[in-house]
Amino acid sequence: MKIVLAVLLALTVATPEIRYFHDQRPLRIATLHTGQACVALDAAVLAHATPGLTDLRLYRDGVEIPYLLHQAVSSEPGPATLAPMNLGMSAGELVFDVAMPQGRYSAVDLQTDARNFVASVQIRGSQSQEGDQTSIGKFTVFDLSRQKLGRGTRIQLPDSDFRFLHFRIRGPLRSEDIQGIQIQPEAASLPRYQLVAQVLASHVEDHKTVLTVDLPAHLPVDRIVFAPAEQPRLFARRVRVSVRPLQSAADQPAREQILAEGELLRIHGNEQGQRIDEEQLELSTQGHMEDQPTRWTISIDNGDDAPLAIDSASLEMQERDLCYEVTNNSVTTLYYGDSALAAPHYDYSTVTSVQPDAIPAALDVEQPNPAYVLRPDQRPLTERNPWLLWIGLLGAIGALGMVTLRTLKRKSETVSK
Repeated sequence: MKIVLAVLLALTVATPEIRYFHDQRPLRIATLHTGQACVALDAAVLAHATPGLTDLRLYRDGVEIPYLLHQAVSSEPGPATLAPMNLGMSAGELVFDVAMPQGRYSAVDLQTDARNFVASVQIRGSQSQEGDQTSIGKFTVFDLSRQKLGRGTRIQLPDSDFRFLHFRIRGPLRSEDIQGIQIQPEAASLPRYQLVAQVLASHVEDHKTVLTVDLPAHLPVDRIVFAPAEQPRLFARRVRVSVRPLQSAADQPAREQILAEGELLRIHGNEQGQRIDEEQLELSTQGHMEDQPTRWTISIDNGDDAPLAIDSASLEMQERDLCYEVTNNSVTTLYYGDSALAAPHYDYSTVTSVQPDAIPAALDVEQPNPAYVLRPDQRPLTERNPWLLWIGLLGAIGALGMVTLRTLKRKSETVSK
């Protein structure tokens, strides 16, 4: 019985063959090389491969070779809020200390409920609470809600590992305004990004600057990076991103989903005697992906201000690298576009990782596979022809009815005798 089940499973699981891949991309390396090479997968691969990239296969001289997929994402925990110590006033300035966790960090966010302020923050660091202190820098934090210019309480620091930070704040903030600081530990590896699509044209509609772009299925978008025009130098505008399918049922309108909301901010100038240089021109979309073509709409609310001109909005995805071994001068080709395939399992992906000295490879232009033929339908006969199931069901009902009639007839004849 087990042998029969194994045979049936083998017959139903698709095996890769070059002729069943719809697309191909030769890989190139700049110099002769032996060892690991890595290539960044572009938007065309993600759009035309199966979701999850399960159908990617590499071939060299007609033989399948193993690879590993790598995506650099932060594995660090979320931000932690640290309570202030020794919080009080000294010489007219607000002072407090914070015990920092082990590890490196490069930014802190001052946690305060205060509104409408500009303050100067002097920060020093030390390895013990009473030890020698090293000056880290002087920074400006602000909340310009009254001017509708947003808020900036994130302080970008040099890469640091001080166990204690000492804050001295000059401005209108008081002890009761401070809850602490929030810290995001430095990630072990930071993601790189690749362009998915770029929007260069916009229009004004109902006090909003609107940008639209159509994306194919299976393309993830992790963030949108905005490039506003040089003027104005001061603005804070709410932005909303929504998506809807390009096609929908004839009797149903296309549904629109609000995907992300945030604020675009740029302040360069002096406020209340303090210099402020702050820009927030990115919006996270958290890798959103649809299984059908969609229209993305980006709306920037201008209120009663002049419309904000946007030179470009770049939709980007985190880079995904495919790494493999180069052993000779033969051409290695990436094939994809066979939805019947499951993800491969190679020893190579478990016994090795991305090497720091891996040579960069490049993808040639996507081409249709000249050997492509449609994979035969390997589904069971009843799945390929569901009408057979109905015929069988009707036949069974008819046969059951005939048996029932015959039984009733025999009982009637027995009673009459």
